Amino acid sequence: MAERLSRRRLLGGSAAAAGAAGVAGLTLGAERWARHTETADPGTAREPFYGPHQGGVATAPQQHAAFVAFDLRPGTARADLVGLLRIWSGDAARLAAGEPTLADTEPELAHRPARLTVTVGFGPRLFTVAGLESARPHWLTPLPGFTIDRLDPAFCAGDLLLQICADEATTVAHAVRALSRSVTSLVTVRWTQRGFRNAAAGQTMRNLMGQVDGTVNIAPGADFDRLVWDDGAALPWLRGGTSMVLRRIAMNLDTWDELDPEGRELTVGRRIATGAPLTGTRESDNPDFAAVDAHGIPVIPPSAHIARAHHTSDGERFLRRGYNYDDAPRPGPPRIRGCCSPPTSAISRRSICRCSAASPNSTPSTPGPHPSGPRCS
Repeated sequence: MAERLSRRRLLGGSAAAAGAAGVAGLTLGAERWARHTETADPGTAREPFYGPHQGGVATAPQQHAAFVAFDLRPGTARADLVGLLRIWSGDAARLAAGEPTLADTEPELAHRPARLTVTVGFGPRLFTVAGLESARPHWLTPLPGFTIDRLDPAFCAGDLLLQICADEATTVAHAVRALSRSVTSLVTVRWTQRGFRNAAAGQTMRNLMGQVDGTVNIAPGADFDRLVWDDGAALPWLRGGTSMVLRRIAMNLDTWDELDPEGRELTVGRRIATGAPLTGTRESDNPDFAAVDAHGIPVIPPSAHIARAHHTSDGERFLRRGYNYDDAPRPGPPRIRGCCSPPTSAISRRSICRCSAASPNSTPSTPGPHPSGPRCS
């Protein structure tokens, strides 16, 4: 393969090829996290599909999301992938602009884009099918299993991944159907996970345990560009892309209900009402892990979520886009983490494990990285 292979040329010129993920990667993004412009009717708000990065990464998180993993049908060739990505690019651009796809059977549902973004990710097998093994990121391999994992095979693996987000559930549902239906001759749906979130402007969302979720996160700026977007040094075609790790966490709300307010706050390390660390008064205050009470007992227990999840280096930092789900039998959050290269180092893997295991009331049921779709660890 030519060393100067461009992202546009990777699979034959599709704009959708700008997205690379793996059991830890997706090429995702919109340029800024700037809060979207308020309109009289939020359903008419639009996010651009084309740009230096894919939408759905730096984009201010929308209220609804769907993650759809696909398997390539036997016999699929590189030319088929080129066609598939061209179809998805054209259809996604139309939907994001509030226009129906070319073969839309429900065009009336396309007129409320509601800040729709469609993000495409590649799984490792896609590079093999396309004959592009040399272009596959070295980190695009399954994550090692964690002792806390109870992975559900029904939510593992996939050759392609679509992350579809919008501020209206109907918009997401229509986009999922339109984009899936247009390529049924080339792929089959492996699994689908839907999510939702809601928070007032300027406030952190809460998960279904009532906790603020996402206080410590990377915001657009110098750190965001450095830690999230790939610089293309190893693979020029991946410049401006990123990786994605999707973790589906199942919550045991019954055991959480058994904890009194103080027990919940000691488990989390924050005040439930305000999100402030137990050593502070505001959500944005830095926690003091060395602080002890009059009896010499740590104010924030070492086992608390914020103590276990606290990063100590840039290698443990990544963008998070959290959503809730309430599927039976247990609800929880599908947590999406983005970084310029997935957590292949031991320290980064420990960080993900610590974040996922920070509460005895939750269990990871789906693994992680993609420049495309999720896979079993």
